[in-house]
Amino acid sequence: MSKIQNIAVLTSGGDAQGMNACIRAVVRMGIAENLRVYGVMDGFNGMVDGDIKELEYADVSNIIQRGGTILGTARSERFHKKEFRKIAFENLKKIGVEALVVIGGDGSFKGAKVFSEEFNMPFIGIPGTIDNDIIGTDYTLGFDTALNNIINAIDKIRDTASAHHRIFLVEVMGNTSGLLAINAALTTGAEDVFIPEALEDFARFESKIKKAVAAKKSSIIIVSEGDEIGGAKELYNYLKEKNLHEKIRVTILGHIQRGGAPSFLDRKMGTDFGVVAVQKILQEKYNLILGIQNNQMITYTLGDKITKNVSNQAEVLKIMHKLNVF
Repeated sequence: MSKIQNIAVLTSGGDAQGMNACIRAVVRMGIAENLRVYGVMDGFNGMVDGDIKELEYADVSNIIQRGGTILGTARSERFHKKEFRKIAFENLKKIGVEALVVIGGDGSFKGAKVFSEEFNMPFIGIPGTIDNDIIGTDYTLGFDTALNNIINAIDKIRDTASAHHRIFLVEVMGNTSGLLAINAALTTGAEDVFIPEALEDFARFESKIKKAVAAKKSSIIIVSEGDEIGGAKELYNYLKEKNLHEKIRVTILGHIQRGGAPSFLDRKMGTDFGVVAVQKILQEKYNLILGIQNNQMITYTLGDKITKNVSNQAEVLKIMHKLNVF
């Protein structure tokens, strides 16, 4: 038997599909192993406010297929201050919570690490962000579903783009990572992609736009929200200054990317992460991040650098450009 008998699970930062599958697995695996499992509402804010409740088997019924998170999520400014972290610790101590399962991204893991170091509160981190930008893991919860949402949307946009011989600038999420953008571009046949990790050759791009307009050819250009130019609207304004905007339209996909039922991969990965998180706590192996490398579950400790970029995707960019010539 593990020394730890009471654990709490929380979701923090941006929501991601698969979080509910993960919560369900943590709760039911915990109960099966005779642990009491608590849910923290609205991320670290719930710890500060004492908004924490015990979760029973039925509380996580009928949620595996739902997007979002039943626990709610938030980015907590208060948790950056030690005085509020101390309040959070006292609230956990009051109900006997001895370890945390934190589902989120880089900010969530940084918060959990600081909290653990200050108050000796063990934690297991589970990567949940559609941006897939956590170093040490090939995939994060939500990335697969968000990518499929983007692909489905772009397929529909291409129908009207073809009908009107237009060029669509489609902005996707990703924060400072271009992984969503570059993977969507490659799998939708997009004619070009703008990502934060690559400097843009605007002369080449303008030439491609002119050729597409002259040939009355429809095109899809994917723009990551963190790109150097700023986004799809900013790229449109740039083209407008060059008098190349007449046949161009802008679509910002926005939060539709984060919604909807999780894919098979996100349900399976969320379940596996939740089960392994409880197992690690039972084995008294703490302060670890779970991840996937080469289709295998791995654990690793949190370093100073948490987020990754797609600098190693230069070859993918070259291939995409060769496959999609105006």
